[in-house]
Amino acid sequence: MTRSILIIGGTQFVGRHIAQRALDRGHRVTLFTRGQTNAGLFAQTEHLRGDRKHDLTALGTREWDAVIDTCGYTPREVAFTAQALSQRTQRYLFVSSVSVYASFAQPNDESSATGVIDDPDTDVIDGRTYGPLKALCEREVHASFGDRALILRPGLVAGPWDATDRFTYWVVRMLRGGPVAAPGAPDYVIQYIDAADLSAFAIDCIEHDMSGTFNVVTPPGRDTLGALLAAACRAANTSPDIVWLPASFLQQQGVQGWRDMPLWLSPGPQPDLGDTRALMHTSAGRAQAHGLRCRPIEDTVQSILQWWLAQPEPRRAQLKAGLSAEREQALLAAWRSAQHT
Repeated sequence: MTRSILIIGGTQFVGRHIAQRALDRGHRVTLFTRGQTNAGLFAQTEHLRGDRKHDLTALGTREWDAVIDTCGYTPREVAFTAQALSQRTQRYLFVSSVSVYASFAQPNDESSATGVIDDPDTDVIDGRTYGPLKALCEREVHASFGDRALILRPGLVAGPWDATDRFTYWVVRMLRGGPVAAPGAPDYVIQYIDAADLSAFAIDCIEHDMSGTFNVVTPPGRDTLGALLAAACRAANTSPDIVWLPASFLQQQGVQGWRDMPLWLSPGPQPDLGDTRALMHTSAGRAQAHGLRCRPIEDTVQSILQWWLAQPEPRRAQLKAGLSAEREQALLAAWRSAQHT
C-alpha cells in the first residue's frame, strides 16, 4: 500500500538514501528541510521549507501516514517536532545510533542501558555528548508516540554520499596503491551498516507498521578490517603492500583510532567512550529477525568506489578521515627505522 511519508531531512546522507528508497517503492514523499543542502535534489518531490528547531509553519495542519526523522540531535528539537506531529501521523521513525549505549565493555542489545549526560540542555555535540543526547531524543519520541514510536540505532553508516569518509577512506586508500599503513591486525572485527540496507529496512518497517527499537548493524563477527582492505583491493584491481602496525607503535606515534585510522580503536579505555572492546560486537539479532538484510562487504565497497570515481575533483582532492599521504609516509618510515634498531 502506498504511504504518505514526511521525511525531516532527506538531502544529505542517510536521509538521502531513505528518501530515494521510499520514492523507488512508489510512496508519496514530502521533504522538510531548511533548503540549505542539495536544494535541487529530488526536484519532482514535494519540498517544504522551515527549521525543525523553531519553525514548522510550512507543515500547516497536514497529516502523513509516517514521519521519518533523519536529523535529530538534541532532545529539544526532537520534542518540538514529535509533539507537533503526534496527532498527525501513525508512525514516527527516529534514526538514532548505537552510540546511545552507556558502555561498550560488553556486547549490547536493545535492552542495554543507555548513557546519561550532566547537561541535557547542551547544544554541544561531540564524542562525549552525541550518544547520551541521542538517547534523550529517543525518550522524547516515546513520550509523544508511545507504542507508535520506531527507533533505529545504526552503527557506522557506509555508502555513497557519506561526508565523513570513515569507511570510504579505506576504499580510496587501496585505490591509490603503494605501501599502506594499517592498524593492528587483519582479524580486527569491524561492524557497520550499508546505507542502502539501512534505508531498505527503514521503509520495510514503515510498510509493515512496525514499532519498537532495533540495532541496525551487520552481524557481529561477520567482517574484519582485513576483509575490507582485501575487498577494496579487488574492486580497485590493486595489490598494495599492506603494513600492519602494532597498536603500541601507533600509540607511541600519536596515531588516534577512528580519526587517523577509521573503523579501528586501540586497546584500552578511549576518551569519552571508556572501554570499547565490544563496540563492534553489537547485537543485530532483533533487526535480522524482522527482515534486516545486510549485503556482502564486497558490494558496499563496489558502490562506494563507483560513486567516488564519479565525484568532481575538489571532492576527491581531500579525504575527511584517515592519515594524509605525508603523515602515512612518515609513519611507515618511522616503523622501518624502528625495525632496524
